Order: sequence, then C-alpha cells, then structure tokens
Amino acid sequence: MLRNLAAGRWNFETAAHLLNRAGFGGPPAEIERLAGLGLEKAVAHFVEYESIPDTSENPEWAQPDPDRAEKLRSARSAPEQERREMLRAYQQTERQHMVELRRWWLQRMASGPRPLQEKMVLFWHGHFATSMEKVRDAYLMWRQNDLFRRLATGDWQQLLVAVAKDPAMLIWLDQAQSRKEHPNENFAREVMELFALGIGHYTEKDVTEAARALTGWSYSRPTQEFIERPFWHDRGQKVIFGHEGNFNGEDFLELLVARPQAARFITAKLWKFFAGAGPSDELVTSLAAEFRNADNNFKPLLRSIFSSEEFYSPNVIRNQVKSPVQWLVGSVRLLERNLPPPMVCVGLTRNLGQDLFAPPNVKGWDGGLSWITTSTLLARYNEAATLVLGDLAPMAGALGYRPNARPNLERRLQNARIGGADPERLFTEAERASTDTLVPALERRFLHAKLKPQQEKGLRDYLDQQTELTDDIVLNAVRLIKATPDYQVT
Repeated sequence: MLRNLAAGRWNFETAAHLLNRAGFGGPPAEIERLAGLGLEKAVAHFVEYESIPDTSENPEWAQPDPDRAEKLRSARSAPEQERREMLRAYQQTERQHMVELRRWWLQRMASGPRPLQEKMVLFWHGHFATSMEKVRDAYLMWRQNDLFRRLATGDWQQLLVAVAKDPAMLIWLDQAQSRKEHPNENFAREVMELFALGIGHYTEKDVTEAARALTGWSYSRPTQEFIERPFWHDRGQKVIFGHEGNFNGEDFLELLVARPQAARFITAKLWKFFAGAGPSDELVTSLAAEFRNADNNFKPLLRSIFSSEEFYSPNVIRNQVKSPVQWLVGSVRLLERNLPPPMVCVGLTRNLGQDLFAPPNVKGWDGGLSWITTSTLLARYNEAATLVLGDLAPMAGALGYRPNARPNLERRLQNARIGGADPERLFTEAERASTDTLVPALERRFLHAKLKPQQEKGLRDYLDQQTELTDDIVLNAVRLIKATPDYQVT
C-alpha cells in the first residue's frame, strides 16, 4: 500500500511539487498558501474540485448547428463550383475555430479555478489521442474535450463507454462504419492495446470478437450525435477473454474493465503522467489495489497518489521534463502575465512539438525526453524571450515567416510586441537590490530549488557586470534562467 507522507516533510518544496504536478505550477505566494493548508487540505483543494465554482464560458460556436442537415442537403445538390466554394468557406471557419479552441483550453489551464481537472483533461487527450486532421469538425473536438472534463476523475468503465460512443472517436478510429458484414477492428484493437490493457494481454481472437460486439455503434452526420444502428449489429454468439455470450459494445467494455490487467495498465500510466517515471511492479500492484478498492474510480486513487511518500521521493521531485503545454502554461503562471494572442499560442506549442487536438498518431505524444531535441530546445530559448520580453521576432518561423518569402511579415514581427512580464510584479524592491538577493528570488520563483553551480555562476556573472539592476536587466535575468536546463524540468 502507498505510505502517507510524513507531516514533517510538508513544506514549500513539496507544496511546489504538488502544484506543478497536480496543476501547472504557480508563483511563490500560491505555493506558500498551499504549504499553509497542510497536506490533507492541499490535496483536497485539487482533488475535490467540484466544490469550486467554474464560471468559464464555452466558445460561442460550441453547440450543435440546427441548420446542419439543410446545409448538407444544399451542398450535395449545388453545382460543383459552388460546392467547392462552400467547402473552402467551411474549412476556413473550422481552422479559425480550432485556433480559438486551442487558446480557450490553454486559458482554462492557465487561469481556470480547477487545475487538476484541466490536467486530467490533458492526460485523457493524450491517452485517447484524437486528431482534428481526420475528424475535421471543431465542435466535435470541443465536445470530446468537454467529455474528458465532465468524467475526468470518475468511473473508468463509464468513461470508456462514453469515449467509445463519442462522435470524434467514432470518426477517428472508423467505428462509425462498422457493421456485421464487415466489422472494423480499429477501435476494438486500440482500446485493448493503447487504452486499457497493453500489448500482450489480449489475443487476435479477442480483437475480432470485440469488433463484432461493437458493430452498430455509429455516428449521424446531420445531427452530429452517436447513433445505434440495430440492423448493423452482429447478434451472434461471441467469445471474448474466454467468456461466451451475445455481447454488445457495453458488454465488451465491462469485460475489458474487469480484467486484472486493466487496473494495472491505467494506474501505471496515470502514475507515470503525474510522477514522471514508470512505477515498479510492487508500486503498480499497490496502485491497482487502491483503484479496485475504489470501485474503479479515479478520484480516490489520485488522492492517495498525491498524499503518498512515494510521490514526493527525491527521484520524482524535479525529475519530469515539462511538456510544451506545461512549459507554456507554467511560464505564464510564473510570469503572472496573460496568455499571448490565439495565433501566437498555437505557434508556441506547435513549435515545441505539442499541437493540441493534433497528436502525431493514435499513441499520442511519447513525452519525457522526447520533448527535448536540438530544435525544440532552441525553440524554448527563443520562446522564453517572447514571453518574458514580449518580442515576437524569435517566433517568426513558428508564425509562418520564411526568409525572403514574406518580407512584410518579417518587418511586422521585428516591430511587434505582445507585452512582456512586469518585473515589479515578480520581485520586491528588496529582492532586486543586488545580485545576492535577486538570484535566490529567481530560483525560488522559477525553479523552487537552487541552480546548478555552472548555471548559477553564469547568471551571477551577467548580473555582476551591470551597474544597476534595471527592469530590462531583471527581465533578461528571467529570460536567462528560463533558458537553463534546470527550468526544463519540474
């Protein structure tokens, strides 16, 4: 079983760790408030988020289109040229909606009242990786995102059934076209391999029989809703995981969740997401037992994880590479500044290797050290200048500029500003008095730990060369600390 963290170990460092992992980080004042609550209340602050009002508004277009069926009929009967123009207009609208959707979600992460809920939505988005590249409907992508939010920490089987019937998933894995004459195996395979069991814990016979059980689960394009088509469903006997019966989709998912491996698989993946490294077999056994004892509900498991000694061990704290989203949202929160405009947000995360609503494949993003390459590390350094100084020039490539191709854009970017950080908001006058007071303040705010000796020496050398710690010098020091290897982990 997981061991509770000793009361004496709850302090600024462990509170910062909880804020970074259960949320997206925050400034020292927020960490001090958490530390003052004590471990139990601090964990409850994240896990019991339903008690916190959320007044965030959805995008105005995030609702079914009542005229959709008529528009589809009109498009089918229109002359070819007119149909092409209608398609171009639709695609342009969808692209704009996706820009807005990405910014909307990032805003929820950066300033919403329920950080763990949004962190879980991010986990489920990577777990049930679904891409706009194939779905091509911003409303359906928002709807799936909202599904993850509503069921984020609830019942495992309920979530699996909801995802299986989700229109975006039905399109993404071709389940919408699966019928008894030709069962499509994509979802049946991926739900076992990637979502609930892992490779080696099912047979090809299980895949084919599960695909038969799922036939008839489809999607109505005019209404944008899940629809069950009884005449498409295979009503014959099936054998799944050694059990025989006239199973349907829900029966199959119930059998799936009942497998002992299902609890081990999903709890291990959750641990890795929050702790940064894969758990030992012994720890997986404890996590799976906690999960089963909670009737396959995630909230009690998360409470146990965030309260455990194992979660605050030295090999877990500050040992996780920040994902691009964590890097951007965490930076905004630490700098106490607003998110950049929508197109800049899209360019920032895409440039770092994590384009929300467009994962690279059905496995999602690999995470960990894969986030750090020569190009993405350079992009992090450049984007630090954008966020700290408000300078868009380093973002030229990410925003579409190519040398000698768009000179007008280059000129605009060279002069564009999005607003930088406010040094008076970040540091007190006393903290800005000298190098000896500013360096610890920088470490406390941005790292929650001391810099490595080489990085600290470089920062001190830069500050000691200055005759006065002006606002520009302080912001450059912030940019430098965000460009250190230390800042890329949390």
